Amino acid sequence: MIQTGKPKEAAGFFMDWAAVIALGVAVVVFALLRGGSFLSAANAVNILRSMSITTIFAIAATITMAPDGFDMSACTLATVSSFLFASLFLWFGLPLWMSVVLTVVLTIVLYLLTMFLILVCRVPDMLATCALMFVHQGLGLWWTGGGAVSAGMPTAWGTAPLRTGWTEGALAIGAAPWCILIMLACVAFAFIFLQYTRHGRCLYAMGSNRTAAAYSGIPVKKYRFLAGMLTAAILAVGAIVVCSRNSAAQISGCDSYLMPSLAAVFVGRSVGGAEKPNALGTLVGAALVAVLENGLTQMGVVYYVLPAVKGGVLVLALVAAYGPRRRSAHVIS
Repeated sequence: MIQTGKPKEAAGFFMDWAAVIALGVAVVVFALLRGGSFLSAANAVNILRSMSITTIFAIAATITMAPDGFDMSACTLATVSSFLFASLFLWFGLPLWMSVVLTVVLTIVLYLLTMFLILVCRVPDMLATCALMFVHQGLGLWWTGGGAVSAGMPTAWGTAPLRTGWTEGALAIGAAPWCILIMLACVAFAFIFLQYTRHGRCLYAMGSNRTAAAYSGIPVKKYRFLAGMLTAAILAVGAIVVCSRNSAAQISGCDSYLMPSLAAVFVGRSVGGAEKPNALGTLVGAALVAVLENGLTQMGVVYYVLPAVKGGVLVLALVAAYGPRRRSAHVIS
């Protein structure tokens, strides 16, 4: 006998829209407590700016997880990408557009190692990418000679850089409004690709049941490779934004974005009952994390407590994503 009572329907509705409800409640609470300082246009821009990088990395994770993949090394690879961008632009003096293009291309090339381990060597995603975290960290430090890449610093081989400082165009990438526009462009691309193209539907089919997808004629390795290449390109974009915002490619500069980006994806899985990684849900998840961090900072909460808040959001997101769902709530009598 299937129970379809109103309490279970209400619980299911709350689980499906918990992230949106939490975001609304957070905005209302912080608005009541902080008033105009929280609701000001300048603070809204600050929130959008602070969530832009997390959202870009989370969109990369969304595409990876759509076919049931998982990448723990995404942000360490992004740190390597930031080193590449800074060195191409500062050390080698390449034009901004060429530095961006080459950074994306080289990041895709580096991601081929991830695909080799997963698709050819058949190493599970989690194990392969955990190992690659150390590979990326060592590779980045080897390229830079163990230091950051910033304006005026000599190259790793001791020569003077061809460009001594950042240009206004390079610095504008990490500042509003460009970082916000880049974030929205990444969200729009992922939304259209996953929801309205055959390729996106194939990725979702793999995520639901890879064996059934293979039997239905979907070339699962081909589409897993496609997801990896798109992930690498978006990671490179996020790395460029981070490098521009910091005016330098710093050691472990992108590593700290891993957990907030994963939290955003898992929060997004539950939005609207999607039960799968999706671009709009990821945007809601990133907004929730950013609003909580911004509001708590304005409330005077010390910075070292904020990671605990992000971890709590991730835990609740996992409960909403993988907990008992009303659609599977059956009672046998």
